[in-house]
Amino acid sequence: MNSTTNAPAPKYNRLKMAGIILTLGGIALFGYFIYAVGFREIIASIGRFGFVGFAVILAIYFIRICARAYAWKLCIQSPDKLSLADTVPAVIIGEAMSSMVPLGIMISGTAKAIAVKRRVSLVVGLSSVATENLFYSLITGFFLMIGAILLLATTTIDASLVVTLNVMIGILVVLIALGLLMVIRQWHFTSWLCNWVYSIGLLRGILNHGRHEVRRFEDLIYGFYRKYPGRFVPICLFEVSFHILGVMEAWFILSRIDSSLPGLTTAFLLESVSRLLTVLFKMIPFNIGVDEAGAQFVGDAIALAAGVGVTLAIIRKGRIVFLDPCRLALA
Repeated sequence: MNSTTNAPAPKYNRLKMAGIILTLGGIALFGYFIYAVGFREIIASIGRFGFVGFAVILAIYFIRICARAYAWKLCIQSPDKLSLADTVPAVIIGEAMSSMVPLGIMISGTAKAIAVKRRVSLVVGLSSVATENLFYSLITGFFLMIGAILLLATTTIDASLVVTLNVMIGILVVLIALGLLMVIRQWHFTSWLCNWVYSIGLLRGILNHGRHEVRRFEDLIYGFYRKYPGRFVPICLFEVSFHILGVMEAWFILSRIDSSLPGLTTAFLLESVSRLLTVLFKMIPFNIGVDEAGAQFVGDAIALAAGVGVTLAIIRKGRIVFLDPCRLALA
């Protein structure tokens, strides 16, 4: 009994240790970029950005939250329903979990569903979050592909990075195609796996009832695509607006800290690289060090003034650090 109970401990400890090592590495990287750019230079740029600038990016971020919250609202199936008053606080809580906790992306969806459990059942909440995440992942995949293509077309980078970006584009195309095929063909892969595990005698206590809930969960997701095809375009537009507002935020920050007026392509590249690193390095809280490295890479590739990319990443990180206590207060 004890061996069964303690079995997951080594795996958990390894994951925890990996998270600690990556976080320490991120902190070291963060410190390096502050040293390389110069603390006084960064402070001067933040001073130029000012409180008014900070208030503007807070407003932009809140609109981004509302965009995803409305997309989620549209993913609820009748007779259940949620209002923006329900989904906005839930999305804010989920974003806090995602940014603060190592691998927070794995629990942010559950946190959203729990936040609205007084209005809809947990299964309905989770399935609607999963449905919205599918739309979000689809649009994010296209966003990352466009960013990679722009980077290849507008900059001169190392040959190994060219290969890496081309491989990434290919992987994204395959994943998007598989995701669309899975929904169109309605493959019940997860419930099939649960039934198979149950049939060989494993986890029977959990799966005796749980496998039926998983099937219901899948049916709710696939049922949405059959019942509400008219919502596809509005949901996709809200997801697109989330990313466009991120580009606008990057452009606005650049316009206040850089002496030359930035182009939208520059802002798009910075936002797309930031989004990619957010996906890849969720084990590092606040993406500390990683965002700065990505912004510096893009800044060097497109010949931004020294330290501008790093300063932009630090200002955006300041927005996250400022908001997260407020987000957790809603939990």
